[in-house]
Amino acid sequence: MGFFSLTQKLAIDLGTANTVIIQNGKIIIDQPSYVTMNRKTEKVEWVGYEAYRRFEKENNDLQTIRPLRDGVVADLVASEHMIRGLIKMANPKKRFLPVSLKVVVCVPSGSTDVEIRAVRDSAEKAGANEVFLIHEPMAAALGIGLDVMEPTGNMIVDIGGGTTEIAVISLGGIVSNKSIKVAGDEFTADIVDHMKIKHSVRIGERTAEEIKKNVGSALAHLDDEPADYEVIGQDLVSILPKAVSVNYKEISECLDKSITKIETAIGNALDNTIPELYADIVKNGIYLAGGGAQLKGLAKRLSDKFKIDFVVAEDPLHVVAKGTHIALQNTTKYTLLFK
Repeated sequence: MGFFSLTQKLAIDLGTANTVIIQNGKIIIDQPSYVTMNRKTEKVEWVGYEAYRRFEKENNDLQTIRPLRDGVVADLVASEHMIRGLIKMANPKKRFLPVSLKVVVCVPSGSTDVEIRAVRDSAEKAGANEVFLIHEPMAAALGIGLDVMEPTGNMIVDIGGGTTEIAVISLGGIVSNKSIKVAGDEFTADIVDHMKIKHSVRIGERTAEEIKKNVGSALAHLDDEPADYEVIGQDLVSILPKAVSVNYKEISECLDKSITKIETAIGNALDNTIPELYADIVKNGIYLAGGGAQLKGLAKRLSDKFKIDFVVAEDPLHVVAKGTHIALQNTTKYTLLFK
C-alpha cells in the first residue's frame, strides 16, 4: 500500500488447515492455521508455519494449537492470537500514520450465529475496523469466475480441512446448503487408523498428511498410478521403528467410508434442488474446490456416480481466498453476499 493510504484491505480465508491472506490481488500469507503458546507466560511464541513445525514436537512448556476445528473457531483466544500474528506478518513495516483495517473473512455456510460472532470477534480483536463475512461456497463461486448474481443454478462442493460445504447458488444467494464435518481432517484420521489396523504402526497426523498428499486416492484403479510411499512409524508390538510401503489402492479403501458420506450429502443436496436449478447444474457441471478436491480420482468417482460432470477448480486450494478478495474489492456490489 502507498504511504498515504489510510485503509488497508485484506481478504482472509480462515481455514481449518491453512489460512490464506490476499492483499492487492497477491497472496501474501499462506500458512498453516496453528499457533504455539507458552504455558508459563501465556505468550504467543510462533504462528503459522513456524508453529506447525513444532506441532506434536513440543516440550512441556509449549503447546501448539489448531484454533479452528471442523471449520469453526474452537479456541477464541488462540484464534485471535493467530489472526493477529498473521496480520502482523502481512504488515512487517511500521507506519507513521494510523491505518484503518478492512477485512473480508470467509466462513462455512453451516456456521451458527454464535460461530459467526466468534469469527467476527476474533478479527475485530486482531485489529480490524471493518469486518465483512462471506460464506465459503459463495467465495469459491466468485473465485471460479461464476456470475453469482445471475438467475442460474450452480453447485459448489468445497472440501476443506474441517468441513465439506455443498451449496446451490443463484441470484446472489445460497438456495440450499449442506455442511458436513467430513473433509481433509477426517481423511487424515482414517489413514492414522488404517496404519494401526493393517500395518500395526503408529504414525502422527503430519505423517498421515504426507501419505494423503502422495498416495491419497478416491479410486482403487487410476490411469496414472502414483509410486508407493514409504513411511517410518513405531511398531505397536515391538515398539521398534518399522518402515512400511503404502500404495494408493489401500488408501482408497480406507478413505471409502468418508468419501461415501460426502457422496450421500451431495445426493441429498441434489434431491432437494428445484427442477429448474437442477437442470442448470446438469448443464454447467458441479465445481469442486478446497484441498480435498485434489484427491486423486475424486472428480471421476463423483462424475461416474451422479452422471454429472464434476470439475476441479483451477488452483482449488486458493480459489476461496481469491473469491474472498473479489468480494473485498466489490463490497458495494456484493452487499447481499455478506453476513
